[in-house]
Amino acid sequence: MTIANDMMVNEGIRAREVRLIGNNGEQLGIKSKRDALQLAEDADLDLVLVAAKAKPPVARIMDYGKYRFEMQKKQREARKKQKVVSVKEVRLSPSIDTNDFNTKLKNAKKFLSKGEKVRVSIRFKGRAITHKDIGRQVLNRMAEETSDFATVEQRPKMDGRSMFLMLAPKKED
Repeated sequence: MTIANDMMVNEGIRAREVRLIGNNGEQLGIKSKRDALQLAEDADLDLVLVAAKAKPPVARIMDYGKYRFEMQKKQREARKKQKVVSVKEVRLSPSIDTNDFNTKLKNAKKFLSKGEKVRVSIRFKGRAITHKDIGRQVLNRMAEETSDFATVEQRPKMDGRSMFLMLAPKKED
């Protein structure tokens, strides 16, 4: 029986001899595969290959079903603890007025306070693309206004007809 996570168990072990570790962690020395399988069977446990690359390979006598269950339990716990960071987008225009800018700034601050990253973008329409410097000034102003609780993760950068700025919430120390 072979398992997807590169663990070889019982008859799936191909090595002729293995360095054997008992179920209590004691070293049992180098044994033939047949002897190791017999010891595992006598203890009513499985023979699991834990270090296949070693010379000779290292095998351990353990309850493989219980071991797999414990590993799956650890993975579930790790998934629960990981934090998913979402990216919110705030769209501006190069000719944005003060009140509109303040509204967009308020939205960006709200997203940042929730711990989300903010992508501030400006879409250049028509001939406005010839004035990239105006768009860059608007993005730099947004970065300055949010500098007390956000860090600039990516400076303003052109991508086709759009210019982007990435803001990430500051880490609390």
